[in-house]
Amino acid sequence: MTDPDAPLTRDAVLGGRLILAQPARGHRIGHDAILLSALAGPDDRTIIDFGAGVGGAGLAALIRQPAASAVLVEREPDLAGLAAGNAAANGLEGRCRAVCADVTTLNRAGGERLEPADLVLANPPFNLVSAHRTSPDGARARAHMAEDGLLEAWTVAAARCLKAAGRLGLILRPSEMEMLFRAVSGRFGALEIRPVHPAPDRPAVRILARAIKGRRTPPALLPPLILADAQGVPSAAALAGDPLAPG
Repeated sequence: MTDPDAPLTRDAVLGGRLILAQPARGHRIGHDAILLSALAGPDDRTIIDFGAGVGGAGLAALIRQPAASAVLVEREPDLAGLAAGNAAANGLEGRCRAVCADVTTLNRAGGERLEPADLVLANPPFNLVSAHRTSPDGARARAHMAEDGLLEAWTVAAARCLKAAGRLGLILRPSEMEMLFRAVSGRFGALEIRPVHPAPDRPAVRILARAIKGRRTPPALLPPLILADAQGVPSAAALAGDPLAPG
């Protein structure tokens, strides 16, 4: 659990269109959440944000898609409270609600019941507990450390929470591609993967992935998203903020 008395910062994202209150220390919103939010397209009228934290990805998706509504799912009560507060502070409370729940219990017996959505956005913890030293900050550790099988568990939960032919959008590290293929197998198809590179001559640091529930279409590797040129100037694609949204 985060410290409810810890100091907060208020940070502007999306060119100031979204202001987020978040803990000054511990897990904080970064580029991953903003990139993830850009997977939402105009046909995604209902969105569920898995592991929402303070609401960065889900609320940014609502800013990008003004016809959409969202449910922000976060298991840390203090962060879920901040997500609800951020929705209200940005005038989005009528299109959004925060739910304090473990993603893996959604739409299961005894778990939170959600209406099937068009899109699930997910930024799962990315470091395996068995292979890394955990952070002394509890909330930060839980946000970044994944138990074995967590990606598959989140993918199974996404399948329960999506409409037929609903979409799953993820941001992951390139090292997790093998786990991604295993997780979506038999549940999702038409998998599209777009590598994210910090500069033209740098290896990919993230992958953006989108898959469709129930499809059997083979996977596709899309052209890379280059965030900046060799001089560090943000690329047109990065500034447009639309790396993988369906057309």
